[in-house]
Amino acid sequence: MVETTRRTLLGGLGATFGYAALPAFAQDKSDSVFLLSYFTDQDEGRDGLKLARSEDGFVFTPLGGGRGFLKPQVGQDKLMRDPHISQGPDGLWHLLWTSDWFGPVIGHATSPDLVHWSAQQTIPVMFGFRGVRNSWAPEMIYDPRTREFIIFWSSSIDGRYGATPGERFDGLKLRPYFTRTRDFRRFTPTRLLFDPGTDSIDFTMLRLENGRYQLIYKDETHDTERRRWLVTRTAASPTGPFGPVSKPFTVSMTEGSTAIRLGERYIVYYDIYEQGHFGAASTTDFVHWQDETRRVRFPDKARHGTVVRVPRAFADAIA
Repeated sequence: MVETTRRTLLGGLGATFGYAALPAFAQDKSDSVFLLSYFTDQDEGRDGLKLARSEDGFVFTPLGGGRGFLKPQVGQDKLMRDPHISQGPDGLWHLLWTSDWFGPVIGHATSPDLVHWSAQQTIPVMFGFRGVRNSWAPEMIYDPRTREFIIFWSSSIDGRYGATPGERFDGLKLRPYFTRTRDFRRFTPTRLLFDPGTDSIDFTMLRLENGRYQLIYKDETHDTERRRWLVTRTAASPTGPFGPVSKPFTVSMTEGSTAIRLGERYIVYYDIYEQGHFGAASTTDFVHWQDETRRVRFPDKARHGTVVRVPRAFADAIA
């Protein structure tokens, strides 16, 4: 592994707090609720981490009147877009986010209880590449076989996959990249996760009951034809190999998916961004889908985030 040259966690992985939450697999689901992390375009993510809770996984009520609970302090733009919350095997919660519209870094912080947060960390995920335009929508998943966290995101590199130099969004051709870490201080060299064969963004991953993994993402193709819909692939591990791409299970102009298991079904939430609201679809096999959009209520103006199950006491303590 290579040592990061940017700012690292000052407090360690929760050491300053003296305790950690129960890991997700050990939580009593009868005494838990669902928590949504999100941002809004009204402030471009500058207001920081926003949170909402739900009893049933469908109707989410904003906490704190919709205020930001953690202000972004890292990155050139100091944004907190696409906030992704997940829990490590030690019970510590990790937050990853897009810290800049365009740049080679992402943001990271930890919390034992989703109230008290560590110092924010800049992770230089794309420092090893020339012509990097962006580092968007980072997420992570823990691999129990290697005992590592897999962090993945989307980037466009000039000269690769048809990407060309340009201003802001011009010339972008996005692909998923990843790095591994055990301590969020040392990171393996960044590598391509796989080539989907299309311009693709907003990758999220689920570990299924059978131990396999489900990757869900947006096919961003819009130059040769208009797609911009969600598709999925299966995998034996978080880094592949990945199976064939599915048929789209959403209409065009959808993105920013997050997924959970809800009862006997998996539910995928997604941003229908041109219409200004979220939708959802549920499945048992990632082949046959049931539209759940009419049941979903996210906070007004909510954008790309993550839904997770948390202890009720944690959500009650967030004010």
